[in-house]
Amino acid sequence: MFKNKKILLGITGGIAAYKAVDLASKLTKMGAEVKTVMTSHACEFVNPITFKSITHQPVITKMFDAESDIEHISLADWADLVVIAPATANIIGKTASGIADDLLSTTIMATTAPILFVPAMNIHMYENPIVQENITKLTNLGYFFMEPEFGILACGYEGKGRYPMNEEIVFNITTYLKYTKDLSGKNILVTAGASREIIDPMRFITNHSTGKMGLALARAAHIRGANVKFIHSSISIKVPEYLDSIKAVSAEEMHNAVLREYPNFEITFMTAAVADYTPAKPSKQKIKKSDDLNLELKRTKDILLEIGKKKTSDQMLIGFAAESENLEKNALQKIEKKNLDFICANNLNVSGKDETEILVLGKGTEIKLIGSKFSVAHQIIDVILKSTKK
Repeated sequence: MFKNKKILLGITGGIAAYKAVDLASKLTKMGAEVKTVMTSHACEFVNPITFKSITHQPVITKMFDAESDIEHISLADWADLVVIAPATANIIGKTASGIADDLLSTTIMATTAPILFVPAMNIHMYENPIVQENITKLTNLGYFFMEPEFGILACGYEGKGRYPMNEEIVFNITTYLKYTKDLSGKNILVTAGASREIIDPMRFITNHSTGKMGLALARAAHIRGANVKFIHSSISIKVPEYLDSIKAVSAEEMHNAVLREYPNFEITFMTAAVADYTPAKPSKQKIKKSDDLNLELKRTKDILLEIGKKKTSDQMLIGFAAESENLEKNALQKIEKKNLDFICANNLNVSGKDETEILVLGKGTEIKLIGSKFSVAHQIIDVILKSTKK
């Protein structure tokens, strides 16, 4: 994924510095060339030898390091992306004030590469108006920031300030190596997951959808700056806490949530696998076992058809279709019937996997996309954005 990419990893003096070891390992295994700059305080938490052993690259800790002939200017020029993880209030404040008094802060000032800050600190420190003002200032200047997670902090407090999951940092790195906040100001609605239709208190009808494609779209759009609402049924992976999400388990709950939210969004991706049928008379008590069970089903509401009728001229509606045969023919019929701008069709043989193959169809558009769900999500967004600029 990161073959031939040069990532400069800056480690500052926070307790979460040890978690960056795993980040360096992940990036290296994914093919990136990772060089590490550690502040003197960071070295108090993690021995530089640890990063050197994992990245197979020198770790620079001083402005003039005898182990390396890399000076701060050449290091700044070398990087495709600079990642500060963890980012303390100190390094954020120094950068916002233009202070360059050690190797890391000097490199930040000298580089023209994108810079991603991953804040991790005490909740009161993170919420301090000065820190928030510095983050806002740097964000407005084009620096990228992740939000810390909510949880128990090293100081004993509970709140927002935890170092994010390294998997989420990798998603951000993947994005900012290629994109900016090009979706800022866009309001995007994404549905995902497999609905569950109740038979009785113990049993339900569902399908094989994992929700991974919808979550990939929501995540990609959020990282690129969009205001995202994520409505999901049952999904196989954890929903990141930074997403504004609504849980809608059944087809009826999904229908009500989508119809309520849809008018507020200019781009809607309907990836959820909503059941076509639901039990006509779900039992309030567990149905006892018998030789045979005849289950009467009734048709659910066609959400995509309904919102297609409500779509305005300034809204875009993208449907998703999983087919087992006649992929293109069946997908094209849905575009006309449901008043869609695009439909993303995939074969059931590849559904549920991390790698996917999707055919994007629209008026004058037929594009096959192949790759990880996250990379394909970005490509789908690119197709949609390109169509709006015509």
